[in-house]
Amino acid sequence: MSKLSTSLVTLAGSTLLAACQTVPSNFADASDKRAVRAEQLTPITKSPNWQLVWQDEFDGEQIDLNKWSFEQNCFGGGNNEQQCYTARPVNSFVKDGLLTIHAQREDFSGPAANDDADDYLTAGTRTLPYTSARLRTKGKGDWRYGRFEIRAKLPTGQGVWPAIWMLPTDWVYGSWPVSGEIDIMEAVNLHTQSDEVGAPPGEREMRVHGTLHYGRHWPENVYTGSGFLLPDGKSPADDFYTYAVEWQAGEIRFYVDDYHYATQTADGWFSQTKTDNRWQDNGHNAPFDQPFHLILNLAIGGGWPEAVNEKGLNPDALPQNMQVDFVRVYQCSVEPDTGAGCEARDPNARHVKGVKAP
Repeated sequence: MSKLSTSLVTLAGSTLLAACQTVPSNFADASDKRAVRAEQLTPITKSPNWQLVWQDEFDGEQIDLNKWSFEQNCFGGGNNEQQCYTARPVNSFVKDGLLTIHAQREDFSGPAANDDADDYLTAGTRTLPYTSARLRTKGKGDWRYGRFEIRAKLPTGQGVWPAIWMLPTDWVYGSWPVSGEIDIMEAVNLHTQSDEVGAPPGEREMRVHGTLHYGRHWPENVYTGSGFLLPDGKSPADDFYTYAVEWQAGEIRFYVDDYHYATQTADGWFSQTKTDNRWQDNGHNAPFDQPFHLILNLAIGGGWPEAVNEKGLNPDALPQNMQVDFVRVYQCSVEPDTGAGCEARDPNARHVKGVKAP
């Protein structure tokens, strides 16, 4: 959920380790401003060749620290989010087979820098008006290629921003977004007035988004993706749905339940690093050819949600919960080194053209 992306209605943002400025628009295709509707698609069947290699069903009495770590900071995600992330049980806990991430109104002080920043311990503290939680598998669950499934029920409200996403573990090609980011699912401002192109007055915001971040360092970074709407006017805040990506060498596909709604390929992404004052390509499949880890978080406010829908941050929307039923990671048994051979594709899924290297 790289929260440096703020302005595109159907594209997601991220919460980064790097810069904290709003980025320019980079639509690969103007039609991507409209979300893909489930009614445009045919449900697919997941390949039987996916083998489960890691999971958390949240059946215990507490968060499994062998699988998850807490990020603890008041950094603001790099784009003026208004929450501090804590490790307190009030902000994240396991009960009745569910992980709950709870965001609430309270003034809280904590480190002003991101957990992985060099100055995390020396940057001082910052006070923000909300608390929440951000969990990650870094160093405990890191994968290159596979199928990643997360079944979740999302919160609502103007300024409320749940995310399920992935960042590189070792940042092989350099800091964000040169080493990439995979946003499996993000949603902002659910149940507020939709501002999708062509949405009629009174239509509620119910889109979820799948996005990739890549390219060069800001301000030449790129983000491309697509929104998705569930069938029959259903809301991702009213029930649990399974959000997934299938990631193989040169291709990443996005799913909600049995709907494959978007695909991005290496022909539409790139990674470049400046060496001797010249931009150098990092390879055809880069940056999505290195181990990534999973992140679950609930942000409040920030550049993207506050700029769209009903604008700003509604304090009356809080408290809110993001609930997760399970997280499952699979490896393709056909070609585990590339992730190929387990594809489940809908020919009507949107092929996001992406942005080619300059």
